[in-house]
Amino acid sequence: MLDDTIERGLADLAILAEPVRRRLYLHVVQQVEPVSRDDAASAVGIGRPLAAFHLDRLVGAGLLDTEFRRLGGRTGPGAGRPSKLYRASDREVRATVPERRYELAAELFAEALSAPSAGPERLAEVASAHGRELGDEARRRAGPRAGKRRRQEALQGVLRDAGYVPFEREGELRLLNCPFHELAQRHRDLTCGMNLALVRGMLAGARLLESAARLDRQPGLCCVAIAADPPG
Repeated sequence: MLDDTIERGLADLAILAEPVRRRLYLHVVQQVEPVSRDDAASAVGIGRPLAAFHLDRLVGAGLLDTEFRRLGGRTGPGAGRPSKLYRASDREVRATVPERRYELAAELFAEALSAPSAGPERLAEVASAHGRELGDEARRRAGPRAGKRRRQEALQGVLRDAGYVPFEREGELRLLNCPFHELAQRHRDLTCGMNLALVRGMLAGARLLESAARLDRQPGLCCVAIAADPPG
């Protein structure tokens, strides 16, 4: 099942699939100042009512924001009603299937590189610490008195939230998707080492045995394999 981030991204792409709406969106987000309906319609070569319809659809989808302002600098009586202006919202339009988490990789690399002892070992420490936070989340989901099986199930949920697709095969928990796929293709040892540290941190945070995760590169799978029944 796709998570909320991917579903939202696909919905955004569906909104932008309409060619005129897409052209209006691209025009607005490339402007320094907010854009009026008249200016947007003129830039795209359509009528004002059609531009207003599509612009408001983009606002409803959260892809554009609005503000009201009198144009031309006139104020006071006779200045007319404020114009509705459109500008880019803070929302990013993106959807990757399978899911990728390159922003997370960038954050981990940046934190590791900012340390005095920057290097692969520091990257593994940073990834492990982040993984422990995710593992703690799995433990909270399972509940304070949850047994090992419940913690394992909660861990799988957190793995999915992190962009992995866990499934059981031959007594192991394999990960169908690698959230760092392109990085792993170009910088395999560094990225796989980070990935392993991240997953082991998740196991530790969930109070499961870290060494249950190991590197096992196989075509079409994430490089990390986990014992299907990792001990607590």
